[in-house]
Amino acid sequence: MTDWNPSLYLQFASERTRPAAELLARIAKPSARHIADLGCGPGNSTELLRGAWPDAVITGVDNSPAMLEKAQKALPDCQFVNADIGAWQPEQPLDVLYANASLQWVSGHSTLFPHLASLLATDGVLAVQMPDNWQEPSHAAMRQAAAELGHPVHGRIPLESVQRYYDLLSGSRCEVDVWRTTYFHPMASHQAIVEWLSATGLRPFLQDLDSVSQKAFLSRYLQLLEEHYPRQQNGQILLAFPRLFIVARRITS
Repeated sequence: MTDWNPSLYLQFASERTRPAAELLARIAKPSARHIADLGCGPGNSTELLRGAWPDAVITGVDNSPAMLEKAQKALPDCQFVNADIGAWQPEQPLDVLYANASLQWVSGHSTLFPHLASLLATDGVLAVQMPDNWQEPSHAAMRQAAAELGHPVHGRIPLESVQRYYDLLSGSRCEVDVWRTTYFHPMASHQAIVEWLSATGLRPFLQDLDSVSQKAFLSRYLQLLEEHYPRQQNGQILLAFPRLFIVARRITS
């Protein structure tokens, strides 16, 4: 897969950062010293962590050189590591392990979540937010357009059930809090939805297509969006965006 585009990703920075801030607000750990941001991207979530814990050692982990370069320039007092977030190992147990909109790209959650819990210090917190929009028209239309045009059907795999995440983490000696929030983002046009998702969900569908095939795919995808998302009275379009939040505290080592 081609590298991520930080500028495209940050085009909707406020919408992407809002759930990151709301996840952070649910972490009750004022004395955290060792913190990691898994899938830190261009550093917008890492910046929130630095603001909350100005004296902590904060490590951002990502496998995108472009994203890491952007993050390091923005936050020179944090350290950033190019690594697979599912395999990365910290040098010491973590007080906060934060993963905002990143773990949905990693397969094998049945082993991943117990592994992440094992990286926590006693009373350490794992805080996770994942888009839960696999069945939303915005993402179902990607698969439909690909199938209609004879292209490979890509995209993320569906998340596990809430009950499964609860069992995985409670079975890893954690107290678990899980909730789901649906954001309704006002968008100026259907094309704006395409631009938003071009930085994330659409990437696997577009990466192996030539320019002509990309144009045909995006044209059909835009048509499907127009069918599923009506305009409001003021001309805006409401994009429903469900997200799953998990905060797990390690109660024993």
